Amino acid sequence: MKDNIKVIGIDDGYFLKHKTKRVMIIGAVMRGNTELEGVVSSHVTKDGTDATSSIVKMINDSRHKNQLRFIMVNGLTFGGFNVLDIRKVNEKTRLPVISVIRKRPDFRRIENALANFSDGKKRLAVLKKAGDIYSHKRIYFQIAGLSEERAREVIDKTLRNSNIPEPIRMAHLIASGVTYGESTKRA
Repeated sequence: MKDNIKVIGIDDGYFLKHKTKRVMIIGAVMRGNTELEGVVSSHVTKDGTDATSSIVKMINDSRHKNQLRFIMVNGLTFGGFNVLDIRKVNEKTRLPVISVIRKRPDFRRIENALANFSDGKKRLAVLKKAGDIYSHKRIYFQIAGLSEERAREVIDKTLRNSNIPEPIRMAHLIASGVTYGESTKRA
């Protein structure tokens, strides 16, 4: 695998829990772990059900689409509990997806939180449909459209000065800087 593979990292911006209705999402298009080549943006509904369609549209409509090789997302939820279906993203963009998470999910806590939603069981099913959770170095990840081995290679090629792959870290910095007024440290 080349060192300078083109990857888009996606994260959501800061939002106020009880006031925000729409949450900005940012895609940082990077070549490997060093070169930021572009930024794309969209919005999702806070606690809504449009994360998958918004991310698919953002990627498919991007002028960078034909050069992208992988999609990396910061977790499976955006804008609160707007759950991303990485299998559908993979299918509709025809790009492999890697969801990166800092900590192993606590499904009991997640299930309790989702009990507050009328479609909580459906959202939980989408989270579980994401498949096995793998560990690598100091992070966890889930995949759609690629093997565990290949995902590890992509993660290694995109790491720089952090445990979080650089495309996700950049997306986080940009999203928090734009929505909060200043970037925050942890992706």
